[in-house]
Amino acid sequence: MTRVAGIDCGTNSIRLLVADCDPVTGELVELDRRMTIVRLGQGVDKTGRLAPEALERTFAACREYAAVIKELGAERVRFVATSASRDAENRDEFVQGVLDILGVEPEVISGDQEAEFSFTGATKELVAHDHLERPFLVVDIGGGSTEFVVGEEHVRAARSVDVGCVRMTERHLVVDGVVTDPPTEAQVAAIRADIEAALDLAAETVPLAEARTLVGLAGSVTTVAAIALGLQEYDWSAIHHSRISYDQVREISGRMLTATHAERAAIPVMHPGRVDVIGAGALVLLAVMERIGASEVVVSEHDILDGIAWSAA
Repeated sequence: MTRVAGIDCGTNSIRLLVADCDPVTGELVELDRRMTIVRLGQGVDKTGRLAPEALERTFAACREYAAVIKELGAERVRFVATSASRDAENRDEFVQGVLDILGVEPEVISGDQEAEFSFTGATKELVAHDHLERPFLVVDIGGGSTEFVVGEEHVRAARSVDVGCVRMTERHLVVDGVVTDPPTEAQVAAIRADIEAALDLAAETVPLAEARTLVGLAGSVTTVAAIALGLQEYDWSAIHHSRISYDQVREISGRMLTATHAERAAIPVMHPGRVDVIGAGALVLLAVMERIGASEVVVSEHDILDGIAWSAA
């Protein structure tokens, strides 16, 4: 076994996984998994730059993670940065800050690389489930982008498109610096139009219509699942590999897009950092299910972070 640490720094959150991993069998024994909402992508869609306060939030989380990695004695560390840092003009400032704190340079990966890590992390366990039809369509709904990957045991086609819960919220729901609460029908329609255009773009590369099992990843999907399951507190084991119906996703998406900030915040499983962006994230999931005619989504708590850890080993 090799003790590894994988860090996934996205547009909305930064996550750490420390695990003992067997690179031959793919077995992964989790030692520590944690997530911090840092909103690194704050304003990037508009300004093209990482905001100073967003960088400081991210660096604070990195200092916390560095202490955990040292305490647990990880032999190898891999830090992967995704959508927000790809888009930013001042990403060198981000890279240097991470290097100073963690001693490892963040890899600002392409959308296609991000998709491959997500697919590996999400499906490594699922390939043993004979009752799940193939090919899989893995959809990773992030803050700045959404990855679409079709494959059986390996990736056949992948595409990253620039629709995510933070990007859609900032682009369409923020007026004079304030999130509309709740959004208007016109604002929701504008988000939907962007999502549909992104699905058209993804379909040029990825055979979405061939998918037989939809696998959903990341915080928007797991939050929708937690609400659908009626959980009073977030329960990883209940959410992992749960199967949420189209009707449930449609109902929750509609509710999130018509509720006020206070109503969304009062949901027991709602992370404070997702209160304003969950409506857009749920709408992405709903649009994907409608596009491919999926009757349900299989929710995975194993995602790009697990793929990063396996690759480090």
